[in-house]
Amino acid sequence: MDKQPSSINQDRVHRIKLPQAVIVLGLVSFFNDVASDMVIPLIPILLASVLASGPIALGLIEGIADALASFLKLWSGRHTDAMGGRRKALAVVGYSLSNFTRPLLGIATSWLSVLILRSIDRVGKGLRSAPRDALIADAAPAEIRGYAFGFHRALDNSGAVAGSLIAAAILAWSGLNLAEVILWSALPGAIAVVLFIVGVKETQQNTQRGDTNLVQIPTTNLPPLRWSSLSSSTQRYLMVLVLFTFARASETFIILLGYQLGIEVVELLIIWAAINLSKALTSTLGGQWADRYGRGNVMLISWIAFAIAFLLLSFATNNIELWAISVFYGLFAGLGEGAERALIVDYAHPKERGTAFGWYHLMTGLAAIPAGLLFGSLWQGYSAALAFVVASGLAVIASILLRLWAWPNYGRIIR
Repeated sequence: MDKQPSSINQDRVHRIKLPQAVIVLGLVSFFNDVASDMVIPLIPILLASVLASGPIALGLIEGIADALASFLKLWSGRHTDAMGGRRKALAVVGYSLSNFTRPLLGIATSWLSVLILRSIDRVGKGLRSAPRDALIADAAPAEIRGYAFGFHRALDNSGAVAGSLIAAAILAWSGLNLAEVILWSALPGAIAVVLFIVGVKETQQNTQRGDTNLVQIPTTNLPPLRWSSLSSSTQRYLMVLVLFTFARASETFIILLGYQLGIEVVELLIIWAAINLSKALTSTLGGQWADRYGRGNVMLISWIAFAIAFLLLSFATNNIELWAISVFYGLFAGLGEGAERALIVDYAHPKERGTAFGWYHLMTGLAAIPAGLLFGSLWQGYSAALAFVVASGLAVIASILLRLWAWPNYGRIIR
């Protein structure tokens, strides 16, 4: 079992409160995800019912959109490091772009227009993700970084719960159609942008993980932006995350499975909400456990449970089974979210946090295109069951490599 370094006093961990910046960033993500998840779970239904497109189109849309965003995540993270940690402006642009474009999916007339709009939406995500994660890392003391990222993921997932439930309620009781629900997502999106502009103040970057503040100034003293400049331990960790990305197919495929099983759209939206509520319930706890018992341990439990969940999805035949498996999946997926991001901070030099998150998002995002196409092709060419079985097997392999090849050595990586 991996252990946290002895320098971290567990009593002090219990006394440290989350910084205001972390709380506000969590609220921003909450409202942004309310807007996003009024739309995202409707995309596979929109493609299958209105635009007559199948799993390959869904995999292509999600894969290309995520990969496009991943390049910008590396650039945006690196750019904010080069500017001495000034991250807010770029994040605001990213949130604004996504929340302007996403509602336009309601008037899309083909899967190609969905691809274009979804890609622009993800460009916004690409601009904001690494700076936002680095802002959290800048604000949170080293002892509670797992907690900070877990808290952020909890509010992010809670927003997804609220968004999908709002969409379900509108569809069930208002008489509006899918397109009109998507257009209404502009309202919570605008709240997220305004909250970020008004409520988020940039903190001074820490020179050490424990930590002394320096005045932020633009710097050109960063190492070259190339793969070889990363430490071998960081490279191994990122490569294992890439493999796990091939297993971690878009959760919209779970909704597509339910749609093909004949489950009504409103119930599918509630299932989507249940997945995200389950993640929200365990994200903060998982982050706290990661700080206490080791981030690798928590991630390993999460990944093994993921493999089990996707294997069970290959056997699902009705709504009751889909409900049970989806909740199980969500609980354990949320458990590992804070640990996964906190490890990125552990490996990175304090002045390169934006760049480190950029590499993280780039590597996992680049894997999204082949991962989405592989999953969608197996589904359409053979069966949904085979696609979920292959994903489950890849998750098992990634878990083994995490434990035997990329296991965190806290005495070495936490400075």
